[in-house]
Amino acid sequence: MREQLSDVSDATLAVAIGRFDQRALAEAYRRHAGAVFGLARRLLSDTARAEEIVQEVFVRLWNEPLRFDPERGTLRSFLLANAHGRSVDLIRSDVARRTREERDAHRTADAGYDIAHEVWDMALASHVRDAMNALSEDERAAIELAYFGGLTYREAAGQLGAAEGTVKSRIRSGLKRLRSELAKSGVTVGLGTE
Repeated sequence: MREQLSDVSDATLAVAIGRFDQRALAEAYRRHAGAVFGLARRLLSDTARAEEIVQEVFVRLWNEPLRFDPERGTLRSFLLANAHGRSVDLIRSDVARRTREERDAHRTADAGYDIAHEVWDMALASHVRDAMNALSEDERAAIELAYFGGLTYREAAGQLGAAEGTVKSRIRSGLKRLRSELAKSGVTVGLGTE
């Protein structure tokens, strides 16, 4: 059956994918995944994120095969355009997050502290330590690297030897539990779950 699919055009593959033919998707992946991965890897300089882009691009092709119009170009160019767009989105998101973090750091540094803030910070630090001890080891390690260590999700994932999505999930669930533990102590703070 693979010989039959290997001889068909990309447009025919796209039609078959639209009919939920998994073999057609597998053939499209065989033909074009390497190019999609190469582009994403070149743009992001990160193998794990490039692999995520490949997955997203082919899942999108599976879910929305009619977005590919053979009149406007090849399937490869369509997939590469999707990979490029998604990679650029990730880069922009990283830049925006870093800018936001730098702005917040400058704002904190410029604000200065008075004695009341220092006392509050020490009391809060004690509550945070106790709440952190209530988290699972995986959640605690991910939060410590990302929030206290200042690492990006990608850098934290590299240090932990886990996928970036896994680290994000651990941080999200850890922050929810941390918020709950702090609330039990009577401390209410805004914790992002980005």
